[in-house]
Amino acid sequence: MKVGPSDSTPYFTPANNAGAAVNPDDPGTPTLFKPLRIRDVTLKNRIIVSPMCMYSAESNPASPFVGALTDYHIAHLGQFALKGAGLVFVEAQAVQPNGRISPHDAGLWQEGTDSEQFKGLQRVVKFSHSQGAKVAVQLAHAGRKASVLPPWVASQAGKHSLRADESVFGWPKDVVGPSGGEENIWDPAEGTYWAPRALSIAEIKEVVQAFAKSAELAVKAGVDVIEIHAAHGYLLNQFLSPATNKRTDEYGGSFENRVRIVREVATAIRAVVPQGTPVFLRISATDWLEGQPVAAESGSWALESSLRLVEILPGLGIDLVDVSSGGVHKDQKIKLGPGYQVDLAGELRKAIREAGASTLVGGVGLITEAEQAQSIVQGADEAQQAEAIVTAKADVVFLARQFLREPEWVIITAKKLGVKVTHPHQFWRAL
Repeated sequence: MKVGPSDSTPYFTPANNAGAAVNPDDPGTPTLFKPLRIRDVTLKNRIIVSPMCMYSAESNPASPFVGALTDYHIAHLGQFALKGAGLVFVEAQAVQPNGRISPHDAGLWQEGTDSEQFKGLQRVVKFSHSQGAKVAVQLAHAGRKASVLPPWVASQAGKHSLRADESVFGWPKDVVGPSGGEENIWDPAEGTYWAPRALSIAEIKEVVQAFAKSAELAVKAGVDVIEIHAAHGYLLNQFLSPATNKRTDEYGGSFENRVRIVREVATAIRAVVPQGTPVFLRISATDWLEGQPVAAESGSWALESSLRLVEILPGLGIDLVDVSSGGVHKDQKIKLGPGYQVDLAGELRKAIREAGASTLVGGVGLITEAEQAQSIVQGADEAQQAEAIVTAKADVVFLARQFLREPEWVIITAKKLGVKVTHPHQFWRAL
């Protein structure tokens, strides 16, 4: 095989493309290692590095580097691109400064292509592309779960969370949500989160446009895929769930009103990104609040709600629903276990296919083993019969912590499944 330079970087590096099946059209190649085309983007395999907050960006708002990705992020994300992931997600990018979880979160709110936020993202994208990986960004706003310290700081203090005040560049007076007041703190008894204030309608419109502006910048930086974060108890999820959305205006109350902001964000993003750019939506398929007092009092977001939501996604230009769960309320009772969210993804995918829709589905959550991942997507490729397409639980798998344990998980998995895949040129002498 001829080794050539990558044209993605201003410096020399071989154009690598690890993790691609050598014989993708072979009937014996597992679905996990078959390419997947989404609009104008083709993933070389079905393995995706899920967004993982690293809490490692500059926090001082006076610094031009606030919220910008650094050399750390190139090293962290670049290893996954180098070692074969089909799509590498950059961690959640806050669309507004007060949308960060912690002051040390990454963001993409600075305007223009000369900002350090833009340049930091672009460097990650260029290196990842030189290694043959596609790159996605998750656009997010933390809502009422914002302005807390990095988790390891809280852990050292014996807490699950600690508030970040002005002394560490927090923004306690600008934590926002669909509903405000002390009664809407994530955990009123613990005192580890701030009381939010309710967003005005004008501010909601600003949030919507902030998502669009960040998406537009991400595409200019070379990002291949945009994901809207509407899960894990962050702002958009707070609007979706009646457990956290107590509004009585056009953004609260009925299902149609509670999903309005997601509709508007998706529409705004689709209006500014190229037609060929895939747009994903991450959701919490359930609040895990069944049987809890808050659900009896105000209702909650459950699988039935998600089934209604996926019906409208094709009209919004959403190409894939990334199915996670929980995070919206402290009383959640999550049924943890290997692949604990995969059945939720499977239910949604089955309903989508039975409705004749083509929205793709991503499975995530304690996916760690090669055979496990393969079983989730087996039969999802379009070459299979209709019956097989319905039996697959997802079209792609998202892994996070497992990649922290094993950055070379793609190559290890290929070996376990007996799939011959490409390797980085620099690694050939170790084969």
